Amino acid sequence: MKPVCRYIILTLLFIFSPISIFKSQSQEVGIQLYSLRNQFKKDIPSTLELISSWGLTKVEGGSTYGMDLKEFQGLLKKNNLSVVSIGASFGDLEKDPQKVVDLAKTYGAKYVMCAWIPHKGNQFAIEEAKHATEVFNTAGKVLKANGLTLAYHAHGYEFRPYKDGTLFDYMMQNATDFAFEMDIFWVHHGGEDPLVLIKKYPSKVTLLHLKDMKKGVKGNDTGHEDNESNVVLGTGQIDIAGVVAEAQKLGVEYFFIEDESASVVKQVPLSLEFLKGLE
Repeated sequence: MKPVCRYIILTLLFIFSPISIFKSQSQEVGIQLYSLRNQFKKDIPSTLELISSWGLTKVEGGSTYGMDLKEFQGLLKKNNLSVVSIGASFGDLEKDPQKVVDLAKTYGAKYVMCAWIPHKGNQFAIEEAKHATEVFNTAGKVLKANGLTLAYHAHGYEFRPYKDGTLFDYMMQNATDFAFEMDIFWVHHGGEDPLVLIKKYPSKVTLLHLKDMKKGVKGNDTGHEDNESNVVLGTGQIDIAGVVAEAQKLGVEYFFIEDESASVVKQVPLSLEFLKGLE
């Protein structure tokens, strides 16, 4: 079957057959809205409709892509989409955590994630790790007092050696008021094994980003990679099935697909098909 025909058939199946990927009703697959950033630039309503047509109801986001917040929220409701996690900048968490709380509550979110710690070039070291840990613990207390969970999304530069472990180990071992959103692509890209890491810090992993890496791509500790290295789940070099099974066992609540490639619209239905096939 030609790829285009397969994509059309899968899309129609998702439109007319609501999906239930995991047996546990307490665990759901959603999507990180950044995956469709280019589509949002062209047409916000149709992009949210597309997400809904895939059978998804939970998303991670926070941006309205230039649209009025109330109008954007109206479209989310129209398409039966709930924002359960929002992104927050390191600067806002450091200087105005209440601003983050207010935005999260506006969406009705339960989680807040931060995906980047500012650092110059390749200079992320223990000083930056210690400062970030302090910021996340301080902001995390504010969020926790408001019924929210703060999760840090690592990008790979945190896995540089430090003492008997890594800078990431330092952060997790000193995380009193924040958790970890594991993006399995970036963990693998940074030189760690996602399955080993989730077993090492089972109580810290609270959210998961599902993203597979094209075979042949070699990682590094920069936190950067070509977006086209993102491939359909189960077709790359990462043990998606193993990580998902362990995360299910731990009770991780939300699994967000994040696909930053130009082929995201074609790849997401195929990734969902892969996840449906997991036992």
